[in-house]
Amino acid sequence: MGSKKILLVEDDPNFGTILKDYLALHDYNITHAKDGIEGLIEFKNNDFDLCILDVMMPRKDGFSLAADIRATNKEIPIIFLTAKTMKEDVLKGYQAGADDYLNKPFDSEVLLFKIKAILQRKETDKSKESDEFEFTIGKFFFNSKLRHLSYQDKEPQKLSPKESKLLKMLAVHKNDLMPRELALTKIWRDDNYFTSRSMDVYIAKLRKYLKDDENVEILNIHGEGFRLVEK
Repeated sequence: MGSKKILLVEDDPNFGTILKDYLALHDYNITHAKDGIEGLIEFKNNDFDLCILDVMMPRKDGFSLAADIRATNKEIPIIFLTAKTMKEDVLKGYQAGADDYLNKPFDSEVLLFKIKAILQRKETDKSKESDEFEFTIGKFFFNSKLRHLSYQDKEPQKLSPKESKLLKMLAVHKNDLMPRELALTKIWRDDNYFTSRSMDVYIAKLRKYLKDDENVEILNIHGEGFRLVEK
């Protein structure tokens, strides 16, 4: 756990120092930034496993900072700290990409529990995706290491690296939503109009490869992503 690096952005110097020391006692490597501008500089210059952002800050508030962080990294967990309890602010926090939300004053042990839970979930997701490389998709057999897609006794189809990565991600999320932005960030390293159109071309190629089994389909979930389904 000692290797886990957390960016803490909190403009209250006393509270920020106390929280930094408390988390450091539990073997987290903490970088404390005093406002949103300083926080963004730290984020761009270092690698972090999780961000804890105060919402109400001078120069750049937590929501704006979260938007800037999400523009660079869509997967890093974000926990918001706020003195506000208004429903609109909570919703705004989640819309800004929050993984969790804590109202001040809060129990520091609760924060610790949330950090552990989020980091464990991220590690589980990561290992699940990296460990699996053999998948059964309807009547197809897919080996992502060899990049082979086999259908019964036919010659295996050799996929390109991007085709293989995309099919693996769909297979990991089989019968569930694979978020569009997740694939764009992990495979194309960017989420913009051009990478999005490129992914649509690859989805069309995969549909063509899978057409031999009428019970296998890649569904387009409008505005959200795709689902690889076995009927």
